[in-house]
Amino acid sequence: MKRVELDYLAPPRGALWPGLVVLAISLAILAALVLRYSHTRDELARLQGNGKLVSTERLPQVTMSKERLEAEVKSAESVVRQLALPWATVIRAIEQAGTPNVALLQLQPDAETRTVKLTAEARSREAMFDYLRRLDSANGLTDVHVIKHEVQREDPQRPIQFSIQAGMKTTVGSAR
Repeated sequence: MKRVELDYLAPPRGALWPGLVVLAISLAILAALVLRYSHTRDELARLQGNGKLVSTERLPQVTMSKERLEAEVKSAESVVRQLALPWATVIRAIEQAGTPNVALLQLQPDAETRTVKLTAEARSREAMFDYLRRLDSANGLTDVHVIKHEVQREDPQRPIQFSIQAGMKTTVGSAR
């Protein structure tokens, strides 16, 4: 077994003055902050005494007519309905149904009826019907049907512009 040698003598201490300098600077900063706090508190008391500070007790009461209040409530309910729509599911369904032969032009949700209206343009009737079938089999949409279609005669390729209406499912697997 090896012999262990212990040194019980502590090494000499470093200089004490750097710690004292830091302490003195900290005390000076503390004194400046206490003085500034005292001046700020005095200024606040002076402004409250002069009445130049607005207090919550003196704020005018906001009154609203019953009609305006009802309009505000309806507006807020409309916003809540819009936010409660299953956006992720609907957008995922529309993206999955997309094909290179159909261009989606417009998406109009209606929170009141929980429906969405799509306006798109297809290269052919077959592409339009294929897109309709793909949307109908998508998870987020129900009751998919064409509400209007029209051949664009001004365009030399004669694309078909059409509108589709579909219901939004509240949750995947159940229709409302």
